[in-house]
Amino acid sequence: MRKIVYYVASSIDGFISGLNDNISDFVVTGNGVDKYLADLANFDTVIMGRNTYEFGYRYGLQKGQSAYPNMKHFIFSETLKFETADPNIQVVEKKLAEIVKIQSSIGTDIYLCGGGQFAGWLLDNQKIDILKLKLNPLVLGKGVKLFGNSIKKYKLQLIETELYENGLQMMTYKIEYNE
Repeated sequence: MRKIVYYVASSIDGFISGLNDNISDFVVTGNGVDKYLADLANFDTVIMGRNTYEFGYRYGLQKGQSAYPNMKHFIFSETLKFETADPNIQVVEKKLAEIVKIQSSIGTDIYLCGGGQFAGWLLDNQKIDILKLKLNPLVLGKGVKLFGNSIKKYKLQLIETELYENGLQMMTYKIEYNE
């Protein structure tokens, strides 16, 4: 089965964005960002919630357009509709059966893009295999939590850690679902 990789930027205090979805204080240049962009080329599938997809509108993404042209998109929403959409975009309901179907299909590991609430739901249902954390050297205090409102407790096994310029660290963890 394909693994789900939650590859996400976070502040030291565990927020993937600040208040009002502000990401302006996150590291946006340097060799760590270059590494992240290069890594995205290794995925052929991206999953995200509606809020994450619509967040792209602030940065020029048009409704129905692929955020990542090299990837098939699965946007989990019960309400999102497109008049016309890129053929690589599919809107699906937030159901475990849909996740299993995507994981069972042929392809690379699956990129989980953004989405604290959606990531929390996936964590609660033990569907995230790898957490690849781009830890930014800042404290935000408030904002969107890494795993939304999830209160589940799991241990993580550190697989790799890398230090980049601008104080950015990349840490790769395997999530251990031993309950």
